Amino acid sequence: MQKSRLHSSRFRRFLRSLYTYKGLLLMMLPAIVFFAVFRYAPMYGVTVAFKDFKVKKGILGSPWADPATKYFIRMFNNPSFMRAFRNTLAISILKIVFTFPAPIIFAIMLNEVRNSAFKKTIQTVTYLPHFMSWIVVAGLMRVLLSPVDGVINDIIAAFGGTKIRFLMEPKWFRPLVVLSSLWKNVGWGSIVYLAALTGIDPQLYEAADIDGASGMQKILNVTLPCIFPTISIMFILRIGDIMSGGFDQIVNLYNSLTYSVGDILDTYAYRVGLVDFDYSLSTALSLFKNVIGLIMVLITNYVTKKLGQEGVY
Repeated sequence: MQKSRLHSSRFRRFLRSLYTYKGLLLMMLPAIVFFAVFRYAPMYGVTVAFKDFKVKKGILGSPWADPATKYFIRMFNNPSFMRAFRNTLAISILKIVFTFPAPIIFAIMLNEVRNSAFKKTIQTVTYLPHFMSWIVVAGLMRVLLSPVDGVINDIIAAFGGTKIRFLMEPKWFRPLVVLSSLWKNVGWGSIVYLAALTGIDPQLYEAADIDGASGMQKILNVTLPCIFPTISIMFILRIGDIMSGGFDQIVNLYNSLTYSVGDILDTYAYRVGLVDFDYSLSTALSLFKNVIGLIMVLITNYVTKKLGQEGVY
């Protein structure tokens, strides 16, 4: 009897809180509907990885694979998968090493600028590439790097060098992927760090000035420690994408000559599913990729908490 009264009391408090925050809940409703329809509802489709999927029969009517891990076994035995797996790790690690610290450094540098007009101009210029699709960026790169009449190759030739087929040579593909990703995202990625920098107590800098700290010492001993919780959270989220090398970017830049270094799990799953119509194998690939990403997030979050920092949960 007492438990039922307690549950009833909690339920009434819950209803009161819903009524109190009805405005905020209404604002959240579109996001809730979006995630429910486009994120949670499609999760049932994961079962395709364990079925001999037939389009005419649908997900429910298709028979279960025998054995259940049939498509995972095919996946691991396929040399193309192992190549795509290695390329995904290589490109993702390169992006983490070079593109993750860049927005942090850029935000700190921008925070030191005292001329507001110049600062806003730099922000606008560096934010703009984020809003360009990878189709446009890839087109610009092909024009600029063309071995026939590209500006970059014209400059190389003017200094007596030999023109380079940048987008057709495997050794240049990964550096170009990293550099283009850096150019496109460094400005936009700095926004969250600029927001974190505005939350630092100015008295900390004043105390550092009294102690005679130089500009670099203030950055190392005040700025970085204060924004480190933000950095750790962003790093955890970035690690979760370690199995995603960037489908839009790669699919618009790679070609048959650079498959050996540019074919990643996302592009391989795309070809298997939408070109070869092997939906079960494609789903198995995507499921494998997402499970590895989840495991990496959990591990990174655990290590971050052990080091005394805030995690994502």
